Amino acid sequence: MSLSHDPLWPRAGGWPAASEVDGAVDAAIVGVPAWRTSLSPTGAHATPAAIREALPRYGATLLGPPPIDLGAVLRIVDAGDIAEPDGPDGEASVHTAVAALAARARLVIALGGDNSITYATARGAGAQGLITLDAHFDLRDGVSNGSPVRRLVEGGLDPRRIVQIGIADFANSVAYAQRAADLGITVITLDDVRRRGIGEVVASALRTAGAGDGPVHLDIDVDVCDRSVAPGCPASVPGGLQAWELRTLVRAIAHDDRVSSADIAEVDATADTPDGRTVRLAALCVLELLAGKAVSA
Repeated sequence: MSLSHDPLWPRAGGWPAASEVDGAVDAAIVGVPAWRTSLSPTGAHATPAAIREALPRYGATLLGPPPIDLGAVLRIVDAGDIAEPDGPDGEASVHTAVAALAARARLVIALGGDNSITYATARGAGAQGLITLDAHFDLRDGVSNGSPVRRLVEGGLDPRRIVQIGIADFANSVAYAQRAADLGITVITLDDVRRRGIGEVVASALRTAGAGDGPVHLDIDVDVCDRSVAPGCPASVPGGLQAWELRTLVRAIAHDDRVSSADIAEVDATADTPDGRTVRLAALCVLELLAGKAVSA
């Protein structure tokens, strides 16, 4: 569907290619269409393109006051997609690409793809702390979309600087809950988020993940959301975060200068509803990440 054109209403998306812009930028977007190791059938490799297609449905304006245009206050570039990001060679390509983007951007945003992208993206960005918005621990054995947190720990990330927000009942096992506890990971369950409030949860998470030197990576697994707002996530369940809760968490976390990379994962664009609500929520997460940096600039 073609969208109307109004010169007084700039749309989101359509940012210049990273190769066309010299020097430092505020944000760099890169597609990481991983899917081959997913524990459930997925078309997540179609999602980066779908998110880019959804972005122009939104404006680029924060109402403030004063109102600001993200495109006017931030230098944003799009580095395209990484071809074949699965497997050891693919992960090496992701690592190299993200490292190069992190050297020039305040924030690198990886568009997944399944949750396996968190491993190579966080390592490429040099993350020393990790915050996940996820219903699941992602501490499984092996290499899959269920293992990136365990792999990051085994790769040297201090588990005491990992905070997992939104972990849900009936979406995990005792064994992995105990693994998280034994590692010293900070777990803030879905019930805790609602009991403590988003402001307190974000402040606490940033204190923990940001303790010490080095940047923090934010993993946005959209299946942390209620299935009514994220039906295109294979593992989303009824009762998860509402869309406004996810958006508020993302913007508040991105506001912190220590958060220099993020990924948006686990959306299967091929399994979304006809109105594309899951992909549209993922696109809004891109804008909320940018908004966090715009208001902290």
